[in-house]
Amino acid sequence: MEMMDLKIKEIARAAGGSLVLGRGAEDDTCVTSAVLDSRKAEEGCVFFATVGERVDGHRFIADVSAKGAALVVTQKTPEQVEAEHGVRASEWGSYLLVEDTLQALRNIAEAYRRKLSVKVVGITGSVGKTSTKEFIAGVLAQRYRVLKTEGNFNNEIGVPLTLLRIRPEHEVAVVEMGISDFGEMHRLSKMARPDIIVMTNIGQSHLETLRDREGILRAKSEIFDFMAPDGEICLNGGDDKLSELTDVKGHAPHFFGLGENPGEEVSASDIESRGLWGSDATLVFREPSGRTGDETAHAGGKISVHIPLPGLHMVRNAAAAACVGRLLGLTSEEIAAGVGSVAPVSGRNNLVRLDRYTVIDDCYNANPISMKAAIDLLSMADTQKVAILGDMFDLGENSHRLHAQIGEYAAGAGLQRLFCVGEESRHTYEAARKAGGVGEILYFSAREELLEHLEQPENAFPEGSTILVKASHGMEFPKVVELLSQKGGRS
Repeated sequence: MEMMDLKIKEIARAAGGSLVLGRGAEDDTCVTSAVLDSRKAEEGCVFFATVGERVDGHRFIADVSAKGAALVVTQKTPEQVEAEHGVRASEWGSYLLVEDTLQALRNIAEAYRRKLSVKVVGITGSVGKTSTKEFIAGVLAQRYRVLKTEGNFNNEIGVPLTLLRIRPEHEVAVVEMGISDFGEMHRLSKMARPDIIVMTNIGQSHLETLRDREGILRAKSEIFDFMAPDGEICLNGGDDKLSELTDVKGHAPHFFGLGENPGEEVSASDIESRGLWGSDATLVFREPSGRTGDETAHAGGKISVHIPLPGLHMVRNAAAAACVGRLLGLTSEEIAAGVGSVAPVSGRNNLVRLDRYTVIDDCYNANPISMKAAIDLLSMADTQKVAILGDMFDLGENSHRLHAQIGEYAAGAGLQRLFCVGEESRHTYEAARKAGGVGEILYFSAREELLEHLEQPENAFPEGSTILVKASHGMEFPKVVELLSQKGGRS
C-alpha cells in the first residue's frame, strides 16, 4: 500500500488541536491516504469528518475506525457525536479534535506540500482549466511521473485533497484551481505553492461576486501570491487582459496562443480542422526562455501535432501544454506524443457515439465563452445539428443580456434545431427567434419538461444527428445525456 510521507504527529502539529491516540497507536505512524468520503476509507487513512449540507461526516467515525483508519480529524467531541448520532466513544480510534475540520484539512495540505520536492503546475482561468490540465498532464507524463487533479476537485476542498494524493515518487503535480470569490485563490495558492502557473483566459464567470472582468483578473491573480521564487508563468497571449501582464512580481510571463500576439513563445499555425475528431497543427517555438540544448523544444523549432479533441480552443490548450513542456525540458517528440495522447473528460466536449446519433456531452458547466465555443464545435458537424442549451449561472445583473447574446450567436451557427431550457434561457430563446436562421426553436421552462418531451417517440432526433448538450452544472444536464444515450443506443 502506498504511504504518504506524513506522520500522525505532523498532522497534529500542522492542524493544531488535541491529539488522542487509540490503544496501541503511535504518533510517528505514516498515514496511507486522506479522505472525506467514509466510503473511500481504508486501513491507515486519515478521515476528515466534515459537516455538509445534507450529511454530517461525524456519524461515520465508528465505520471508518472499524475499517482501520489511522486517524480521524473531528470538530466535535466524542460526547457530542454520541449525543447527536449515537456513536459511542469506545468505537473511536485515534482522533484529532480541532475547531474547524476544513481549515485543518487546508493547514495539513499546506504543511505536506512544503515537505515535497515535487514541481506543482497550477492552472486557473475562467474557461478551459480542465482540458488544459489534461493536455499538460499528458505532455509531462512522457517524461515525468505525474499526478493530476481528478474530476472537479479544484476548490478549497478539492485542492487540498489533490495535494494530499501526492506521493514521494511523483515528480510533477498538475493542479487545477477554481474560485468564485475574492480571497479563495489566495488560500489555494498558499496551499499549492505553484512552481509554474498557467492562466487560460479571463472570461465572464462568477460575475455575481467578482462583478466584471477586472474583478475576475484580480481574483485569479491571487494565484501569484505564493508562487515559488524561481517560478514561471504561462499566459494566453490571445486574451486581452492577460496579454497586458508583462511583469508579475519581477517575473516575465511566457505567452502561448494561436499567433494573435507577436510575443507568443509558443504559437499554433497551419491549423487544419478534422471536424469533431480534432485538428492538425504546427506548434512554433521562439525565444528559449533561458533553456538551451538541441534536445529540448527551442527557439525556431516546430512540432507537427494532432490534437485529438475538437475545436480551436483545444489547439490553444495544446499550445499551453507545449509551453509548460518546454519549460520542463521536454523534447519536440515528447510534446507531440503527449498532445496526441489526450482523451476527453466526461462532461467536457466528450463525444458520445451512439447507434442513432452523436452527442456532444459538454454539460459540466457553462459561461458565455464556453457556450460559444461549444456552439462553434457543433457547427463543425456535417450532419443535422441540434443544440440543447440550458441556463448559465452566476452572471449577475447582465445575465439576461448574456443569455440573449447566446441566442443570437446560435442563430448564426447553421443549426437545424435549438432547444432552450431554464428560466434565464427564455432570453436565449427569444433572441434566437428574433434573429432567425434556425429551423426549429423550442423553449422549456425546466429540465424535467425537456425530458418529458424527449421521452416521446414522435420527438426522436433523426438518425445521424449531432446533438450538443450544455448548461451550468446546477441544471443537472447529465440526466439529459443519459436519456439521449438510452434513446440513441450504444454502439
